[in-house]
Amino acid sequence: MQTRWKPNVTVAAVIEQDGRFLLVEEETAEGLMLNNPAGHLDPGESPEEGCAREVLEETAHVFRPTALLGIYMARSRRDPTGQDITYLRMAFRGELGQRDALRKLDTGIVRTLWLTPEEVRASSARHRSPLLLQCIEDYLAGASHPLSLIHTDATVWR
Repeated sequence: MQTRWKPNVTVAAVIEQDGRFLLVEEETAEGLMLNNPAGHLDPGESPEEGCAREVLEETAHVFRPTALLGIYMARSRRDPTGQDITYLRMAFRGELGQRDALRKLDTGIVRTLWLTPEEVRASSARHRSPLLLQCIEDYLAGASHPLSLIHTDATVWR
């Protein structure tokens, strides 16, 4: 019987302040890489809730999604492990809140950093995903869609 293909659903935040974007530097099998605050959508949460949770876990900042930036898809094939994974990412814009100075960053996150668009573009060899830069470019182009495009049925929380 053939295995059913399912993409990994992830959520990400594109956070800009004063012309700089909040990124995380994380340990990966390929070494230290950069990414938007992002991660897998967990059972029992809406995409917006998942995004807020991931930002808190990876940056120690409260985050409130205010708009859907876009829905993205990318395939990652890693050698020599042979992993072949497709990611379906919902990226959000929003409001960054307070940072909890006592909160530890998620396992694997080394630090947070604020980079200009030029610095993000120049660091493309260290991007964990090609979606990092695409999301920032879409943000800079003004992409923004109402959160009402996403409907999470009540059955998700039951």
